[in-house]
Amino acid sequence: MEQIWQDVAAWIELLAETLRIPTSFLIIEFIGTFAFALSGIRLASAKHFDVFGAWIVGMATAIGGGTLRDIMLGVNPFWMMNEIYFIWCAIAVLFVHIFAKYLVKQENTWFIFDTIGLALFNVVGIEKTLQMGFPMWTAITMGSVTGAAGGVIRDVLINEVPLIFRKEIYALACVAGGIVYSILYTMGFDATINALASSVVVITVRCLAVRFSWHLPIVRGE
Repeated sequence: MEQIWQDVAAWIELLAETLRIPTSFLIIEFIGTFAFALSGIRLASAKHFDVFGAWIVGMATAIGGGTLRDIMLGVNPFWMMNEIYFIWCAIAVLFVHIFAKYLVKQENTWFIFDTIGLALFNVVGIEKTLQMGFPMWTAITMGSVTGAAGGVIRDVLINEVPLIFRKEIYALACVAGGIVYSILYTMGFDATINALASSVVVITVRCLAVRFSWHLPIVRGE
Protein backbone atom coordinates (compact mmCIF):
# COMPACT_ATOMS: atom_id res chain seq x y z
CA MET A 1 0.00 0.00 0.00
CA GLU A 2 2.83 2.38 0.87
CA GLN A 3 4.42 1.73 -2.52
CA ILE A 4 1.14 2.53 -4.27
CA TRP A 5 0.89 5.89 -2.49
CA GLN A 6 4.49 6.65 -3.39
CA ASP A 7 3.79 5.87 -7.04
CA VAL A 8 0.68 8.09 -7.00
CA ALA A 9 2.63 10.94 -5.38
CA ALA A 10 5.40 10.59 -7.97
CA TRP A 11 2.83 10.62 -10.79
CA ILE A 12 1.17 13.76 -9.40
CA GLU A 13 4.52 15.54 -9.08
CA LEU A 14 5.47 14.60 -12.65
CA LEU A 15 2.13 15.79 -14.05
CA ALA A 16 2.34 19.04 -12.06
CA GLU A 17 5.83 19.66 -13.50
CA THR A 18 4.54 18.96 -17.02
CA LEU A 19 1.62 21.38 -16.55
CA ARG A 20 3.92 24.02 -15.00
CA ILE A 21 1.97 24.39 -11.77
CA PRO A 22 2.77 23.47 -8.14
CA THR A 23 1.60 20.06 -6.93
CA SER A 24 -0.97 21.61 -4.59
CA PHE A 25 -2.48 23.47 -7.55
CA LEU A 26 -2.78 20.24 -9.53
CA ILE A 27 -4.92 18.83 -6.73
CA ILE A 28 -6.96 22.04 -6.78
CA GLU A 29 -7.37 21.61 -10.54
CA PHE A 30 -8.63 18.04 -10.09
CA ILE A 31 -11.24 19.22 -7.57
CA GLY A 32 -12.21 22.12 -9.83
CA THR A 33 -12.53 19.78 -12.82
CA PHE A 34 -14.90 17.52 -10.91
CA ALA A 35 -16.94 20.45 -9.57
CA PHE A 36 -17.26 22.17 -12.95
CA ALA A 37 -18.09 18.89 -14.69
CA LEU A 38 -20.85 18.28 -12.13
CA SER A 39 -22.32 21.73 -12.76
CA GLY A 40 -22.44 21.11 -16.50
CA ILE A 41 -23.82 17.59 -16.21
CA ARG A 42 -26.43 18.69 -13.67
CA LEU A 43 -27.77 21.33 -16.09
CA ALA A 44 -27.56 18.91 -19.02
CA SER A 45 -29.64 16.38 -17.07
CA ALA A 46 -32.29 19.06 -16.49
CA LYS A 47 -32.43 19.44 -20.29
CA HIS A 48 -32.83 15.64 -20.64
CA PHE A 49 -29.52 15.05 -22.44
CA ASP A 50 -28.41 11.44 -22.85
CA VAL A 51 -25.31 10.11 -21.06
CA PHE A 52 -22.91 10.97 -23.86
CA GLY A 53 -24.38 14.43 -24.33
CA ALA A 54 -24.12 15.10 -20.60
CA TRP A 55 -20.48 13.95 -20.62
CA ILE A 56 -19.72 16.31 -23.51
CA VAL A 57 -21.30 19.23 -21.66
CA GLY A 58 -19.39 18.28 -18.50
CA MET A 59 -16.11 18.08 -20.42
CA ALA A 60 -16.70 21.40 -22.14
CA THR A 61 -17.44 23.04 -18.80
CA ALA A 62 -14.42 21.51 -17.08
CA ILE A 63 -11.74 22.00 -19.75
CA GLY A 64 -13.11 24.87 -21.86
CA GLY A 65 -11.63 27.74 -19.85
CA GLY A 66 -8.27 26.06 -19.35
CA THR A 67 -8.06 25.21 -23.04
CA LEU A 68 -8.66 28.81 -24.08
CA ARG A 69 -6.11 29.98 -21.49
CA ASP A 70 -3.41 27.60 -22.71
CA ILE A 71 -4.00 28.53 -26.35
CA MET A 72 -3.62 32.21 -25.45
CA LEU A 73 -0.46 31.43 -23.48
CA GLY A 74 0.99 29.48 -26.41
CA VAL A 75 1.18 26.02 -24.80
CA ASN A 76 -0.52 22.68 -25.41
CA PRO A 77 -3.93 22.48 -23.69
CA PHE A 78 -3.50 20.87 -20.27
CA TRP A 79 -5.93 18.00 -20.83
CA MET A 80 -3.84 16.70 -23.74
CA MET A 81 -1.09 15.81 -21.27
CA ASN A 82 -3.11 13.21 -19.38
CA GLU A 83 -6.40 11.34 -19.72
CA ILE A 84 -7.30 11.88 -16.05
CA TYR A 85 -9.52 14.85 -16.93
CA PHE A 86 -11.69 12.66 -19.16
CA ILE A 87 -11.91 10.12 -16.33
CA TRP A 88 -12.93 12.78 -13.80
CA CYS A 89 -15.75 13.89 -16.08
CA ALA A 90 -16.90 10.29 -16.57
CA ILE A 91 -16.97 9.87 -12.78
CA ALA A 92 -19.03 13.06 -12.55
CA VAL A 93 -21.57 11.62 -15.02
CA LEU A 94 -21.80 8.46 -12.91
CA PHE A 95 -22.18 10.53 -9.75
CA VAL A 96 -25.06 12.57 -11.19
CA HIS A 97 -26.71 9.41 -12.53
CA ILE A 98 -26.55 7.64 -9.15
CA PHE A 99 -27.65 10.62 -7.06
CA ALA A 100 -30.01 12.12 -9.67
CA LYS A 101 -33.08 12.22 -7.41
CA TYR A 102 -31.24 14.03 -4.65
CA LEU A 103 -29.52 16.48 -6.99
CA VAL A 104 -32.75 17.34 -8.79
CA LYS A 105 -34.48 18.09 -5.48
CA GLN A 106 -31.63 20.42 -4.52
CA GLU A 107 -32.15 23.10 -7.16
CA ASN A 108 -29.06 25.06 -6.08
CA THR A 109 -26.61 22.16 -6.54
CA TRP A 110 -25.47 23.39 -9.94
CA PHE A 111 -24.80 26.82 -8.43
CA ILE A 112 -22.67 25.32 -5.64
CA PHE A 113 -20.59 23.21 -8.03
CA ASP A 114 -20.28 26.06 -10.52
CA THR A 115 -19.11 28.51 -7.84
CA ILE A 116 -16.53 26.07 -6.47
CA GLY A 117 -15.22 25.35 -9.97
CA LEU A 118 -15.12 29.07 -10.76
CA ALA A 119 -13.01 29.82 -7.66
CA LEU A 120 -10.58 26.92 -8.03
CA PHE A 121 -9.99 27.30 -11.76
CA ASN A 122 -9.42 31.01 -11.28
CA VAL A 123 -6.45 30.44 -8.96
CA VAL A 124 -5.05 27.69 -11.18
CA GLY A 125 -5.14 30.06 -14.15
CA ILE A 126 -3.42 32.80 -12.15
CA GLU A 127 -0.64 30.57 -10.86
CA LYS A 128 0.05 28.88 -14.20
CA THR A 129 0.33 32.26 -15.91
CA LEU A 130 2.74 33.51 -13.24
CA GLN A 131 4.81 30.33 -13.53
CA MET A 132 5.26 31.11 -17.23
CA GLY A 133 6.71 34.53 -16.42
CA PHE A 134 3.78 36.76 -17.34
CA PRO A 135 2.95 39.89 -15.28
CA MET A 136 0.26 39.87 -12.61
CA TRP A 137 -2.32 41.77 -14.65
CA THR A 138 -2.07 39.09 -17.32
CA ALA A 139 -2.38 36.41 -14.66
CA ILE A 140 -5.58 37.97 -13.29
CA THR A 141 -6.99 38.08 -16.83
CA MET A 142 -6.07 34.46 -17.52
CA GLY A 143 -7.52 33.43 -14.17
CA SER A 144 -10.84 35.00 -15.13
CA VAL A 145 -10.73 33.29 -18.53
CA THR A 146 -9.96 29.92 -16.92
CA GLY A 147 -12.78 30.29 -14.44
CA ALA A 148 -15.50 31.83 -16.60
CA ALA A 149 -15.03 30.54 -20.16
CA GLY A 150 -16.04 26.97 -19.36
CA GLY A 151 -19.37 28.20 -18.03
CA VAL A 152 -19.91 30.23 -21.19
CA ILE A 153 -19.36 27.16 -23.38
CA ARG A 154 -21.65 25.11 -21.13
CA ASP A 155 -24.49 27.62 -21.36
CA VAL A 156 -24.16 27.87 -25.14
CA LEU A 157 -24.34 24.07 -25.47
CA ILE A 158 -27.50 23.86 -23.36
CA ASN A 159 -29.04 26.84 -25.18
CA GLU A 160 -28.97 29.33 -22.30
CA VAL A 161 -27.73 32.93 -22.22
CA PRO A 162 -24.25 32.66 -20.61
CA LEU A 163 -24.11 33.84 -17.00
CA ILE A 164 -21.21 36.15 -17.80
CA PHE A 165 -23.51 38.16 -20.09
CA ARG A 166 -26.35 38.44 -17.61
CA LYS A 167 -26.68 40.86 -14.74
CA GLU A 168 -25.23 38.39 -12.19
CA ILE A 169 -21.72 38.98 -10.84
CA TYR A 170 -19.62 36.18 -12.37
CA ALA A 171 -16.31 37.05 -14.00
CA LEU A 172 -15.96 40.05 -11.68
CA ALA A 173 -15.82 37.63 -8.77
CA CYS A 174 -12.72 36.15 -10.42
CA VAL A 175 -11.22 39.61 -10.77
CA ALA A 176 -11.83 40.26 -7.06
CA GLY A 177 -10.16 36.98 -6.20
CA GLY A 178 -7.29 37.81 -8.53
CA ILE A 179 -6.71 41.15 -6.82
CA VAL A 180 -6.53 39.42 -3.43
CA TYR A 181 -4.11 36.88 -4.89
CA SER A 182 -2.00 39.74 -6.27
CA ILE A 183 -1.84 41.53 -2.91
CA LEU A 184 -0.80 38.40 -1.01
CA TYR A 185 1.67 37.46 -3.74
CA THR A 186 3.30 40.89 -3.47
CA MET A 187 3.50 40.48 0.30
CA GLY A 188 5.40 37.22 -0.15
CA PHE A 189 2.83 34.72 1.10
CA ASP A 190 2.96 31.07 0.04
CA ALA A 191 1.11 30.22 -3.20
CA THR A 192 -1.22 27.79 -1.40
CA ILE A 193 -2.27 30.48 1.07
CA ASN A 194 -2.83 32.88 -1.82
CA ALA A 195 -4.99 30.28 -3.54
CA LEU A 196 -7.13 29.59 -0.47
CA ALA A 197 -7.69 33.27 0.27
CA SER A 198 -8.48 34.04 -3.38
CA SER A 199 -10.93 31.11 -3.60
CA VAL A 200 -12.74 32.24 -0.45
CA VAL A 201 -13.11 35.73 -1.92
CA VAL A 202 -14.49 34.43 -5.24
CA ILE A 203 -17.00 32.14 -3.50
CA THR A 204 -18.02 34.86 -1.04
CA VAL A 205 -18.49 37.55 -3.69
CA ARG A 206 -20.46 35.17 -5.93
CA CYS A 207 -22.74 34.01 -3.11
CA LEU A 208 -23.33 37.53 -1.76
CA ALA A 209 -24.04 38.83 -5.26
CA VAL A 210 -26.74 36.22 -5.77
CA ARG A 211 -28.12 36.59 -2.25
CA PHE A 212 -28.45 40.36 -2.40
CA SER A 213 -28.97 40.70 -6.18
CA TRP A 214 -25.79 42.68 -6.79
CA HIS A 215 -25.26 43.45 -10.44
CA LEU A 216 -23.69 45.92 -12.80
CA PRO A 217 -25.79 48.56 -14.60
CA ILE A 218 -27.67 47.07 -17.51
CA VAL A 219 -26.97 48.55 -20.95
CA ARG A 220 -30.28 49.80 -22.30
CA GLY A 221 -31.20 50.45 -25.88
CA GLU A 222 -33.55 53.09 -27.15
